[in-house]
Amino acid sequence: MDDTRTLECKRNVVPVVDYTEPCSVYQEENELGGKTSKSADEGVPRRVRADAQRNMETLLRAALAVFESSGVDAPVREIAQKAGVGIGTIYRHFPQRSDLVVAALCREMDACADAGVELAATLGAGEALLEWVDRYVEFVTKRRGLAAALNSGDPAFKALPLYFLERLRPVVQSLLDAATAAGKIRSGIQPDELLCAVGALCAPLECPDPIDARRLVSLFVDGLRYGASPPASASMPK
Repeated sequence: MDDTRTLECKRNVVPVVDYTEPCSVYQEENELGGKTSKSADEGVPRRVRADAQRNMETLLRAALAVFESSGVDAPVREIAQKAGVGIGTIYRHFPQRSDLVVAALCREMDACADAGVELAATLGAGEALLEWVDRYVEFVTKRRGLAAALNSGDPAFKALPLYFLERLRPVVQSLLDAATAAGKIRSGIQPDELLCAVGALCAPLECPDPIDARRLVSLFVDGLRYGASPPASASMPK
């Protein structure tokens, strides 16, 4: 699938942005934990940066919780209360609401990608793929409000679809390759196809009694198994 077709699917898939630009607060800001000085000993800056990281994580978790319950247009005051910080602290690190939305989504997408690596290292190839797809479904369904904001055409989010692909594509490719080699799924499945298909199946359905997204995705995964070839070791003559 070429990039043009993939980006056309972004309405069904939650994209994410690189931390190196709008989310640089993760790496550079330390005001939540206090500023460091050049004259301080080596141990202090590391401790302060760790404190700042923990406080930033708390803030982003609070934002995600509020977005999930009240939507991305929830008052900043509500997020500040949830995180236990002042409104000024939020605006100091996220001057625009879009900055906070992007940072929160970055955190979730990185966790989703990291989960794929961890699952591949701890589970069998087929099980790792299934578990990751389940994790991805959870992300898409729980963060649907964020997806709507990111696909709104706001220039603040123009780089998000590209980073989404750059972050998740290699993880999904690795999971698919392992599952194919193990004879768990058919060959020829592209990572973009899986990402867009699952995202589309998780999109809201306009019907009186919509089917659970996990049920639809389960049927899709069953289709991946059709035509699977046995692993090379099993097909070798004895």
